[in-house]
Amino acid sequence: MKITELRLSRLFSDKADTAPAVKPLSTTNIATKAEDRVNIIGAHLTAATRAAGAKPAHNPIRTRPPITTHVLDTSRGCPANGIEVRLEMWKDNQARPQFGETYIDGWIILGSSATDKDGRSGQLMNMVEALVPGIYRISFNTGKYNPDGFFPYVSIVFEIKESQKWDHFHVPLLLSPFSLSTYRGS
Repeated sequence: MKITELRLSRLFSDKADTAPAVKPLSTTNIATKAEDRVNIIGAHLTAATRAAGAKPAHNPIRTRPPITTHVLDTSRGCPANGIEVRLEMWKDNQARPQFGETYIDGWIILGSSATDKDGRSGQLMNMVEALVPGIYRISFNTGKYNPDGFFPYVSIVFEIKESQKWDHFHVPLLLSPFSLSTYRGS
């Protein structure tokens, strides 16, 4: 910390080419400063331990919808403009959709949009404080964007747990004519 103090002192001093004056410290001052630093570090560690067991804090006012996406065309190295995007949530009586089953009426459309020149979709859902935990699906009309590609459309299905209802979910699609990738961004 002393090195950082000296560097900051030099950075903000009027005479940058001269070393800052450092007064010699008495043994009592050194011991007091050391105790102060240990107390500060201890407070940070205690706060981190308490936070790990506590409920996750959330921002009470969202500045963007809790689920967002964008599409990047990795074959061209640029954002994908004009791709239709649809966000849906599973609302059937069944607890969750099962792999390999065909469902027609279980998905409820929350919103739709198209990507802009930056590859970002418009608002796909209303601004809500807490997300409803459940299964969500984002679908992209990639066949219209790239008619000669392998994927006529892409659907990404993901689950939001009760403990994640305050989180933000950014689910991007990285697309080329014959491959795709996705991840949970921030």
